[in-house]
Amino acid sequence: MMSSVMKHVVKNAVKTFLIVGALVLFMALPAQASDLSEKLRSSSYVLLMRHASAPGVGDPPNYTLDDCRTQRNLDAEGRRQAAVVGDWLRKEGVLAATVFSSVWCRCKETAALLNFNGYRIEPSLGSFFDEMAKAPESNRALQRLVAKNLTVKGERALILVTHHVNILEFAGENVASGDLVLVKVDASGNRLSHEVIPRPGDRG
Repeated sequence: MMSSVMKHVVKNAVKTFLIVGALVLFMALPAQASDLSEKLRSSSYVLLMRHASAPGVGDPPNYTLDDCRTQRNLDAEGRRQAAVVGDWLRKEGVLAATVFSSVWCRCKETAALLNFNGYRIEPSLGSFFDEMAKAPESNRALQRLVAKNLTVKGERALILVTHHVNILEFAGENVASGDLVLVKVDASGNRLSHEVIPRPGDRG
């Protein structure tokens, strides 16, 4: 017969095995879906992001879009911010996303550092800071982009990396570098409501 000591040892071993097994199973579970990720899985929400920190205003004189050296670009802090935002989104349960970016280098670098398996260049996300009269035309193009992609994205989040003037025109918010705006839209891409999400990683 098994001694009381052996019974105690076996009982503790089984208990330890069950606890370890439960921990392993828990760690293997996918990130819990947040309210944000649930909304972004739907066909009614899009997430806009202003590019991360790029010191200055506008761009230097005679800049060109095909030469990053002539533009205002992310600094080290901006690169950190962009990576932090991507990590934060994944912690919120946003594990897959279709990312579009303005052609400006500070937006492309931000989009790349979000680390959602690449991004696509989208002309309607380009800055009209130097030609403010183009705001309505640019915004209509952005609305068409949103309407089209929300119908084909499946459960992937739709993330647009752009400039403050574009976000101001689309959502009515003048946001800081790296801030996010969650926008609920109708079938035509028109804003119905929105929520500003201050730059993740910088909140208490």
